[in-house]
Amino acid sequence: MPTYVMLSTLTPEGVQTIKSNPQRIREVSKEIEQLGVTVRAQWAVLGRYDFVNIVEAPDEKTIARVSIELGSRGTAHYETLSAIPVDDFIAAL
Repeated sequence: MPTYVMLSTLTPEGVQTIKSNPQRIREVSKEIEQLGVTVRAQWAVLGRYDFVNIVEAPDEKTIARVSIELGSRGTAHYETLSAIPVDDFIAAL
């Protein structure tokens, strides 16, 4: 199944949501899974982004739907990257 890296940065509204309800982070992961995407790993990070998620989705349409759904809430900005296993990348060269 294709793997994607989802990078997210909280908006001021998102920071307030997390501050008042830290469990919201896990709730969003469950909502993502209900949309057909599997969350494989999740980290809170320091720097330009607030969270890094490694997810699997059956196709680009599914991950696009998740990105639109999450982005429409206004609590975070998302950047989603397609992840290619190094062996597959080398084989394609």
